[in-house]
Amino acid sequence: MLQTLSSMYPLPCSPPLQNPALSLVFPRTYLKNRPFCNTRNKFSVTCKRSEYYEQRKFSSPNESPSSRQPLGAFPPKVFVGYSIYKGKAALTVDPKAPEFVPLDSGAYKVSKEGFILLQFAPAAGLRQYDWSRKQVFSLSIAEIGSLMGLGAKDSCEFFHDPNKGKSEEGQVRKLLRIEPLPDGSGHFFNLSVQNRLLNVDESIYIPIAKAEFTVLVSAFNFIVPYLLGWNAFGNTIRPDESVRTNNASPRSGVDFEWGR
Repeated sequence: MLQTLSSMYPLPCSPPLQNPALSLVFPRTYLKNRPFCNTRNKFSVTCKRSEYYEQRKFSSPNESPSSRQPLGAFPPKVFVGYSIYKGKAALTVDPKAPEFVPLDSGAYKVSKEGFILLQFAPAAGLRQYDWSRKQVFSLSIAEIGSLMGLGAKDSCEFFHDPNKGKSEEGQVRKLLRIEPLPDGSGHFFNLSVQNRLLNVDESIYIPIAKAEFTVLVSAFNFIVPYLLGWNAFGNTIRPDESVRTNNASPRSGVDFEWGR
């Protein structure tokens, strides 16, 4: 077997093997018959790990290190959502990021919390929906919390006036009711919109199964900290700056509270 392999893949010339431990790998008869030469060949080993690692870092085969964004650049914007299609209507659920404003110190502050945008579209036929007639409803952080806390037999409702505090207050009224289905298999989402400015009076409802409602609650649990901007704060925490700031500043009432 070894002679066959040696004829197919000849080993480089090397001095006679003197280590008796190698007799476990190369049989004595093979070592006796193995021709050796007196010249030594110099071999060089090139590590390919860095090239392999660079290739593994890119998801696309056409992507190269030069096409990557510079350090500190924001990643490309990604749009996500969750859609539910039923016979009478369709519902899409999209998260909207919070807004930040710069401060004189160079830091940023959340100026407007994020929200969840609900878009209701009535059915226009079999598996067809008229998105030109869609009605939208934005869930605030508190409203998201109310929806997440609903039990199988609980209900809630939210009222919105987009023009509240303006001259057109009361011209547009939106009411979202979430009620349990009679058989306990989920919830009804019913959005009623009265828009006197556009002469629109429409009500769109869609049943949400228990499994679909569970997916919504799970997604809301994940995204709420991001809607509050807490992830941006967490990404800026550095141990060295926290230690320096705490040692330099006088102890506040919060520090004394936790130190009791």
